[in-house]
Amino acid sequence: MKFVHVGINVTNLEQSIEFYQKVFGVSPVKVKADYAKFLLESPGLNFTLNVRDEVSGNQVNHFGFQVETAEEITAHKERLEKEGFFARDEMNTTCCYAVQDKFWVTDPDGNEWEFFYTKTDSEVHKIEDTACCTTSKEEKANSCC
Repeated sequence: MKFVHVGINVTNLEQSIEFYQKVFGVSPVKVKADYAKFLLESPGLNFTLNVRDEVSGNQVNHFGFQVETAEEITAHKERLEKEGFFARDEMNTTCCYAVQDKFWVTDPDGNEWEFFYTKTDSEVHKIEDTACCTTSKEEKANSCC
């Protein structure tokens, strides 16, 4: 397999292209009036934006990038904050049977993206005081990472 493919629905192609150019750090390889395609070599991802009249956001819970080091979390967080994003961070959190450092950003249609580094496994699914496993800043969800 060469690429994982993810296609999402968006309501504003221009805003979404701008968001994903900043998150991925590359420009799309194809742009049409109702479509854009990004190809990322690392991780191997074929990611497309498909324009729809209405999108209710987070239809798939969330998306994420697992990184290899804790330093990568800091580097990506600083890079995206410089781009003007608010990064909601969760450092040293227990979630999804693992202890992780992570942060989240949200695209223009409400899809959440998690950048995370797994420090170690845990026998506990999550610690209730953590914001992990939320669908929004205010509401808890039953699913997780």
